[in-house]
Amino acid sequence: MKGAMLDVLLVSAEGIKNINIIGTPAYHVNIECCGQIRRSKSATVNHDEIYWNEKFTFELSRSELETHGYLKLKIVGEDYFTKGAFVGQTIIFLKGVFLEGNYKALVELNPSPFNVVLEDDTYNGQMTLGLKFIPNIALQMKRRETMQEENDDGKSICRTITSSFWKLQWWKNIFSYRNKIFIDKRKNN
Repeated sequence: MKGAMLDVLLVSAEGIKNINIIGTPAYHVNIECCGQIRRSKSATVNHDEIYWNEKFTFELSRSELETHGYLKLKIVGEDYFTKGAFVGQTIIFLKGVFLEGNYKALVELNPSPFNVVLEDDTYNGQMTLGLKFIPNIALQMKRRETMQEENDDGKSICRTITSSFWKLQWWKNIFSYRNKIFIDKRKNN
């Protein structure tokens, strides 16, 4: 099946507001393109800049190219007590990239800064990313499933400690019970 491939190079962000009251803030980015969602690794702020340096590949069918035309990058702040707080987002419209890519057979945009839009529609900070669009390629029939935001990494720290403690207590009781049976058998013999 013919389609296209879009590579997104997520480089960095700067000027992002700090959402943590205590500790060093950490951020990840949820990238959405044509119904597919990818999640970047978590990165901490280093001298007012956040570095991810990750590449994401989206395989797009012909119908997705015609119906969807944007790339949404949502910055999410991580905290010990919450699952994630919305920090800001960047939306890039891709129709022009798709048209030029079909004409030239390849479009590559070097990493450039894009404004980050907050919830109140104001700008705060910039996100640097690059794009590479390759049309008319053969797509694999097996596509990666969209990411679920609720995974093991999204557990709260309290839940993780509680589950670990619970598992530890059961193992301790099982082994002590086995030892008690073994000791009782030895006494009877």
